[in-house]
Amino acid sequence: MALIFDSHCHYDDSAFDDDRFALLDEMFDGKVGFLMHASVDEKSALYGIDVSKKYENYYTSIGFHPENCGDTPDDFIKRLEALLPLSDKIKAVGEIGLDYHYEGYDRQKQIYIFEQQVEFANRHSLPVIVHSRNATEDTMEILNRHRPKGVMHCFSGSAETAKEVISLGMYVGFTGVITFKNSKKAKKACAAAGKDRVLLETDCPYMAPEPYRGQRSDSRMCDKTAAAIGEIFGISPEEAIRLTSENAKRLFNI
Repeated sequence: MALIFDSHCHYDDSAFDDDRFALLDEMFDGKVGFLMHASVDEKSALYGIDVSKKYENYYTSIGFHPENCGDTPDDFIKRLEALLPLSDKIKAVGEIGLDYHYEGYDRQKQIYIFEQQVEFANRHSLPVIVHSRNATEDTMEILNRHRPKGVMHCFSGSAETAKEVISLGMYVGFTGVITFKNSKKAKKACAAAGKDRVLLETDCPYMAPEPYRGQRSDSRMCDKTAAAIGEIFGISPEEAIRLTSENAKRLFNI
């Protein structure tokens, strides 16, 4: 049986406070094989490092999310450098990027923090996990200039943008959104990316697929996302899980 690789999850979220480790135990004993914890700040990164010591196939990233730019310390790169020796399970720099959805965030500071973290990732030969919301032009300009390895997570862009991301050698991650009836744009982007460049992700506890839409998501639900991706490429859900798991292992050097 092919095992799910959830390439983007947030099990440090308070939504899992009541059953976090029971849930992780159950998933790893079932259809989930690998998890990538997406950090959003230093505390989140330390959580990922700690939990990665408890589970063989729980991996983590380190990074500062753009929504946290107001609280990101001036010495954020120094802090990332200090985290690297703590674990060999650190496999990416993320979740980093740009988010222009909300007013009040300093866009120039976001760009600076994002670019510095991309350069940090390149220095250490680590892929980036990129968050981009309402900021495609600036995001792609930075990625084109620095050309990191990595993934555009929770991809919501056009098929044309997906092709540009793939041309850089990067991957695209799709959540349960691709199972929604109104997800034609996501389906076209997935098809444009090609099956060798697509990753499964939950972004849990968010983005639950149909028929769980609106509920707390977890990595077991990736089978529904895999089924939707399988339909796009004319392959079985099992084959979609196998392919996306191989893609994630290749990207994260696992």
